Amino acid sequence: MKMWRSLLALVVLTAAIVFFGAGPGVTENGMNVVTGKGLIPVSQRARDLHSRLMIVDLHGDTLMWQRSLLASSSRGQIDLARMQQGNMGLQIFSSVTKTPKGQNYDGNGADSDNITLLAFAQMQPLRTIFGDTVLLNRSLYHVHKLDQAVRASKGALVPITNAGHVQALEEARENRKVIGVLFSAEGLQSLHGDIANLDRLHKAGLRMAGLTHFFDNELGGSMHGLKRSGLTPFGRDVVRAMEDKGIIVDIAHLSHPGVAQVLAMARRPVVSSHGGVQAVCKVNRNLTDPEIIGLAKTGGVIGIGYWDGALCDTSVRSFAKSARHVANLVGVDHIALGSDFDGAVTTAMDVSQLVQITQALIDEGFSDDEIAKIMGGNAVRVLKAGLMPLAECQG
Repeated sequence: MKMWRSLLALVVLTAAIVFFGAGPGVTENGMNVVTGKGLIPVSQRARDLHSRLMIVDLHGDTLMWQRSLLASSSRGQIDLARMQQGNMGLQIFSSVTKTPKGQNYDGNGADSDNITLLAFAQMQPLRTIFGDTVLLNRSLYHVHKLDQAVRASKGALVPITNAGHVQALEEARENRKVIGVLFSAEGLQSLHGDIANLDRLHKAGLRMAGLTHFFDNELGGSMHGLKRSGLTPFGRDVVRAMEDKGIIVDIAHLSHPGVAQVLAMARRPVVSSHGGVQAVCKVNRNLTDPEIIGLAKTGGVIGIGYWDGALCDTSVRSFAKSARHVANLVGVDHIALGSDFDGAVTTAMDVSQLVQITQALIDEGFSDDEIAKIMGGNAVRVLKAGLMPLAECQG
């Protein structure tokens, strides 16, 4: 009997080591995949142009995973070394606080959550696993991770929380390739229906937020939810409060009725941080032409993604084709990058290979000035306009 107890203890210990040690990495390896397929030849013209660009990506989910931004990794699609190789200028990192089991584009309830098990396996603080405000605490934990990375980066990463920071980053990069980082949220279910929590997140550094993720929440319907309704009164109040504070409103994942309401009430530039266009890839999470026109009227930008849900494949040619459609419809000033790197997506490349996008845009016939806008100039303009509190804009 004693031998059997010892054997059972060994089995339990081994299982725990595998679950807590290898589990998170194995999970990410299976969810954030870089295929290397379909990459295109890169010209010297593209390399030279790419080296001069201010590149901005509106959406990455690296904070969800158990690895340091500062450590070079073979996992996932973003880390500091690969951002430096790809000449990234500013990366927006999003906080994923809840995802439904069986997640899909067509219909998800809000009664299940994959992130709890992931947080447990990563041995995160208990407040991110249990409690009445667990989603808020997950976002606060994610921004703490980002702050820690900035402090430990020896100046390689700099925080962006206002328009002046964006301007200073542009100037700094003329001499040193520092990288700006900005904190966002993938859905505001983290507010737990209490607008006071928006103040807590803003104080912590939140400067962009999607209203919903893969399920309906207190703010309104998701395009992947069960009801897919428009904004609730609480949702409209939150949009107004975000604009007042200088938190950029992101319509990615929001239901189509909700998108229409946000665009109708917007007083600031609105973004769709990561997605595609239905004219190229007819998936319900991508924007229709009327939505693209409405977003452009706010002065905002569409962050075009690199995965099959955004492009219907993972080719950089399809990215350029989507960019061309937006440019023909509303002009080149409303196109941006929205990779969704590390967001449980399969892509052809990682952040170190962004010159692939530059080459694809050249091949699509965009000029150097137009490419500079798409790769980051448009996003910089929107960030400068959107991060300023509304009272300062009007003053």
